[in-house]
Amino acid sequence: MSVTKEQFIDGLNKALEWEYAASIQYVQHAAVITGPEYDAISEELVVHSKEELAHAIMVAEMIADLGGTPTVDVEKRDVSEDSKTMLEQDLAGEELAINIYKRLIEQAEELKEYGLRRQLEDILMDEEEHRRDLLSSLGK
Repeated sequence: MSVTKEQFIDGLNKALEWEYAASIQYVQHAAVITGPEYDAISEELVVHSKEELAHAIMVAEMIADLGGTPTVDVEKRDVSEDSKTMLEQDLAGEELAINIYKRLIEQAEELKEYGLRRQLEDILMDEEEHRRDLLSSLGK
């Protein structure tokens, strides 16, 4: 199935909405997560938040470079009072991001946007690392 540049930009903007949401969610979760078993991951959630914001900046620049306008919309954030549930919410967000970036990488390839594909692959690798961190913290 053929993708247009406009569809690709739309997909990037959807990824941008999720990056904003992930950054915000990680900040909130890092601040309120409790329990000695979560001390190490709490610090890691702050790192994840900063990386998600860096992804947002990269994606916004991609959109602008393609002639689009980066969104200011933010996707839904998940909150909980239960520490384990917070990490499960974060894991679900990473799974979603991984799927989004795999699709965007395929589209970039189709559009012969090889530099953008490479940048998207870098983001994907970060998202996969975040997933590993969360799985480890959840004992999975």
